[in-house]
Amino acid sequence: MSSPQVAMCNNNNTCEVEILQAVGYLPVFLVGLLLNMAVLRVFLAKRAMWTDTHVYMLNLAAANCSLVFFLPFRIYNAFHRLDRTHFCTFLISTHYINMYASILTVTAISIHRYLAVKYPFHTRTWRSKKVAAVVCGTIWVTVVTICAVFRKDKDPRKLITCYEVSQESTLSVEFLVVLEVLGYLLPVLILVFCSTQTIRVLMKEKDEDEGTTVEKRNIIGIVTANLIVFVVCYTPIHLGFLLRFLFKKIKWESLKLVCDFWLVCEWIATTNCFLDSISYYFMLKQFYFENSRSAVNTHDRQ
Repeated sequence: MSSPQVAMCNNNNTCEVEILQAVGYLPVFLVGLLLNMAVLRVFLAKRAMWTDTHVYMLNLAAANCSLVFFLPFRIYNAFHRLDRTHFCTFLISTHYINMYASILTVTAISIHRYLAVKYPFHTRTWRSKKVAAVVCGTIWVTVVTICAVFRKDKDPRKLITCYEVSQESTLSVEFLVVLEVLGYLLPVLILVFCSTQTIRVLMKEKDEDEGTTVEKRNIIGIVTANLIVFVVCYTPIHLGFLLRFLFKKIKWESLKLVCDFWLVCEWIATTNCFLDSISYYFMLKQFYFENSRSAVNTHDRQ
């Protein structure tokens, strides 16, 4: 799902925060690349132990990695303007396709986790790697299809530079509704419901031993962290979409604050590519450690 563009500045009124924001992408790129590659390394090293949950997490890591890989072009563009070509369209599309694939994958993980905790026996029959793969495939088909349907919103002729949209170019009402409702409102509502219900169920369960208590606390911590990261990262940018649409008829000079706000919002949204990876990395490490320890104990008993 692509945005018409990432900035609302023109050549005569360049946002002061643009260079600072571009420099901000450098640590996002470095940290995001290292963390996501670390997650992928753990995945590939333990393929025999994969579950349906790991298929979702692999899809999330792939989306985050794809977004991170193209950040150097954004950094380069801040200092040496890229030409307005279809390559800019590709960069914009790739950025937002992966961002919304990440949003929908996090939503799917939240639903999966809630059902597994709330209805562990009733949902066991369809909680499989094959079903998870179908869900992930559907997510990619959805975001790419939406990108293709609204391809006119990212035409190079509407750009001032590779990362700047002209004043006359605005989101269509239909595209705005898709971005706000399908891309944010529904996911955040689902995430809030599933996360709070998962925490509620876990807190009501009686612990059998200390190990179960620690594991439950870890899950609650991860669920809470994922919810906070999602809200903090993706709320500002979707507020920015709405503000840009509402301010489209205001004089260009009046849009400077919207421009600055938008640049910061997009940077905040991009930081999600490594913030999610932190919690999922430790969850993977804990999962594989516990399984390895169980295997050793089983071997010792034999």
